[in-house]
Amino acid sequence: MATKAHLLYVEDDETLGFVTKDNLQLNGFQVTHCSNGIDALKSFENETFDLCVLDIMMPEMDGFQLAEKIRKQNAQIPIIFLTAKSLKEDKIKGLQLGADDYLTKPFSIEELMLKVEVFLRRKFISNPDADKISIGKYVFDYTNLKLIFNSEQKGLTQKEGDLLKMLILNKNQILKRAQILKELWGEDDYFLGRSMDVFISRLRKYLKSDECLKIENVHGVGFRLSDKN
Repeated sequence: MATKAHLLYVEDDETLGFVTKDNLQLNGFQVTHCSNGIDALKSFENETFDLCVLDIMMPEMDGFQLAEKIRKQNAQIPIIFLTAKSLKEDKIKGLQLGADDYLTKPFSIEELMLKVEVFLRRKFISNPDADKISIGKYVFDYTNLKLIFNSEQKGLTQKEGDLLKMLILNKNQILKRAQILKELWGEDDYFLGRSMDVFISRLRKYLKSDECLKIENVHGVGFRLSDKN
């Protein structure tokens, strides 16, 4: 990777934090490691990062609270949650707060590396064929992850942008759930399907200013972005 990406890694377990940071650095990343949410937020406000890897269970400020504050300052930066919790509700909560993905502990460094590289590859490689796409009364700037309505701009996360682009390129056609999950989430399973539904709900909210645009749920099959303009 030509650019040395800067990661904010927040983990209060000293041993796990050291090992993971060391491995990420050996793989060519610049890593700022913080052991609590308050220090992490200060670092985020004072430095420039390309991606955040956040543990959920932390002292002083947990990962959910930290992600919420990060999202208020930067709508685009990819956020990956690390969680020892297996409860689906906690993972859904993280996605609703604006996270892009998650890893359940214990995880392999290879698995974390794969997720980090996927998000950074999308961030650093622009697609000249999809710089700006008109959809209804909106303009979607995929390269800069902006959804523009009149003079208002809404920043999107990488996963939101990828999903919206996929829907737009298949406008007025049914996109099967399994196809979306395999292409954007890597596999088709129940929980990832719940995660996708969270992102669909977000996009519906972002597109609500144009009544002729609707993301329809085709029961048991998938979704269709309908444009009646």
